Amino acid sequence: MPVRTSVSSQVSRGKGIGLSLAVGSAIAFGGSGVAAKPLIEAGLDPLHVVWLRVTGAALVMLPLAVRHRALVRRRPALLAGFGLLGVAGVQAFYFASLSRIPVGVALLVEYLAPALVLGWVRFVQRRPVTRAAALGVVLAVGGLACVVEVWSGLGFDALGLALALAAACCQVGYFVLSDQGGDSGDDAPDPLGVIAYGLLVGAVVLTAVARPWGMDRSVLTGTAAMDGTEVPAWLLLGWIVLIATVVAYVTGVVSVRRLSPQVAGVVACLEAVIATVLAWVLLGEHLSPPQVVGGAVVLLGAFIAQSSAPAKGSPDPMAAGGPERELSARGTAT
Repeated sequence: MPVRTSVSSQVSRGKGIGLSLAVGSAIAFGGSGVAAKPLIEAGLDPLHVVWLRVTGAALVMLPLAVRHRALVRRRPALLAGFGLLGVAGVQAFYFASLSRIPVGVALLVEYLAPALVLGWVRFVQRRPVTRAAALGVVLAVGGLACVVEVWSGLGFDALGLALALAAACCQVGYFVLSDQGGDSGDDAPDPLGVIAYGLLVGAVVLTAVARPWGMDRSVLTGTAAMDGTEVPAWLLLGWIVLIATVVAYVTGVVSVRRLSPQVAGVVACLEAVIATVLAWVLLGEHLSPPQVVGGAVVLLGAFIAQSSAPAKGSPDPMAAGGPERELSARGTAT
């Protein structure tokens, strides 16, 4: 009995640490938009902010890329897909949407990704999905209608909403890529290596797209306003690169290893809540009561769609093996 008690205690401790890391990852990811928006409003182009974030994080993660250099030969498609969709695509569209709509709204729109994956599985791949998953899709879409207040004639900027939806579609593309390329066991590539190379690929792509040599560097030596309070721009950039990217990704991956993709995915839903609260407190972006309720429904729908078991005889698109499953559980985070 003492041995069993010791093992049980270690498992509980490990899960407790994993849960703490998952919550920390959600907090770190949730602060990215709140730190980026003041820089954008201070004069930096959204693509330049994304380039700074991804390139800075890629340099920090470079030692991991060197350590896992065999991945370039073993999994070139996975690395390219994660870099193009999970890093460059998601973050570029998300940050671009921030220049037009509130942080919380942009992130809630992006949380349609799990529901959109189920739509891909059902209507494109023509595979059955569970009733619970279908319910999740309905809830997510209905909640989004409340968030954007469709009864007022789409009060938010239509282009901003389209950009946020494009970020969600990039997540769907990565989920689909993961589902088709997964494996398990000892041959599974290390997720930290996948993240490191994804950031490198994203940095290369964004360099060609953003053309950072034309960036207004004077913004980075000045200050940016957060609801009337001036904050050093370098401090906001440091948060985006080190905390909202490097620390967020690493703690997210480690938490999945200690918990499970499903549990970590549930905790990841806190990101939207944290981002909305931080935007409310730090940026003064208030949401109306219907929008708050709608946001809760979006998260509930995303959770149901992501955690529902597949229909009998149908493989689960959200549970591919190896790092694909782990990264999918967290999503291609913003």
